[in-house]
Amino acid sequence: MTASTVHSNGKLPDMNEGCIPVHVNNVRDKLRDIVGVSTNWRDHVQAMEERKALQSLLAKRQEDLPPRRMKDSYIEVMLPLGSQPELREKYLNVYNNVRFGRILEDLDSLGVLICYTHTKCESRPTSPLSIVTALVDKIDLRKQKISPDCDIKLTGHVSWVGKTSMEVKMHMLQLHDGVYSPMLDATFVMVARDPENRRPAFVNPLVPVGEEEENLFKQGELNKSRRVAFSTASLLKMAPEEEERKIVHDMFLNTLDTKTVSFRSRLLPPNSMWMEDAKLKGLEICHPQQRNIFNRIFGGFLMRKAYELGWATACSYGGSRPYVVAVDDIMFQRPVELGSLLFLSSQVCYTENNYIQVRVHSEVSDPITREHHTTNIFHFTFMAEKEVPRIIPKSYGGEWTVILYYFYCKGKYYCIFQ
Repeated sequence: MTASTVHSNGKLPDMNEGCIPVHVNNVRDKLRDIVGVSTNWRDHVQAMEERKALQSLLAKRQEDLPPRRMKDSYIEVMLPLGSQPELREKYLNVYNNVRFGRILEDLDSLGVLICYTHTKCESRPTSPLSIVTALVDKIDLRKQKISPDCDIKLTGHVSWVGKTSMEVKMHMLQLHDGVYSPMLDATFVMVARDPENRRPAFVNPLVPVGEEEENLFKQGELNKSRRVAFSTASLLKMAPEEEERKIVHDMFLNTLDTKTVSFRSRLLPPNSMWMEDAKLKGLEICHPQQRNIFNRIFGGFLMRKAYELGWATACSYGGSRPYVVAVDDIMFQRPVELGSLLFLSSQVCYTENNYIQVRVHSEVSDPITREHHTTNIFHFTFMAEKEVPRIIPKSYGGEWTVILYYFYCKGKYYCIFQ
């Protein structure tokens, strides 16, 4: 839902009538009930075996499933930081603001619950579907600081449906002077799979009602087309355009030592930093405590750890406290298994004035087989309190990454980078 469609009182039109808010602590409990799994780690093998029997409940065609409206999946989740101060410790950061990484976790859980609500069947309490996060298309923040002393409301609903995937629009609002004010807008894409999380599964079609819902649905179609087009724009599939090649080459020439005119002799321009010096790395051991309802590592946990490393990278690079202004194109390429070693690599890719674009690459290693696989790629845009140095790639090949992000950031966040 666009900013203009959120009323000043925090309500979403025609969707929240009769809605009973869910406490944030109960979201994951609801998900466990829907899937039919236990909170006890020792029971997970038996629970997964029992889910195999649900295979016969999957629809053979999407047309066999009853269509749903957007309001059918609408959910409100309350995070009562003001009225229940005992919750604050988990969400508090050292600056006495709310930890954005915790909000990412809550959004991920809410997105899955919304999709299960869209696909629920009243005649059976346990869902045969395995619904997981495919990607975070975009998160835009309207406020730099989130107060830990005021209640927060998270709302959302399914806004577009394909055959086996669903787009979810979510919003965060915070109570100020008796009014819920918009703080954040998010778009996630979820996919449905069979009970064993191996093959795609059909989901209920979505029928938009009214002009507003039709516009949301059309925007979902455009978002899908944009993602497909962007996936084909990789340097592994097509060459950079002429303008991109020229800018990248000029940037490279500006760093050459005019006394030697050698590709190996490079000079760092004033108020700049080499890209190779703007990196941080982290390691996590994937314990059962971070598992999701399907006994893989919880996607929200991955987002929180990647965000925190990205924030630390932006903070170290800019020399001041950074504020996240946008998160987008988080791709969940494969699940992270329990017991894996999770390697996170953070890199400043592009800067302009006081804005910093950070890319975090997530890779898992099986400690027994020593196989390595990329699992996630995260993109974060931060705003520093003061102007930051210009990032300069030292290797010619690395400059292609910079120019791709140059056009990527300019196009997607023109309102910021101008």
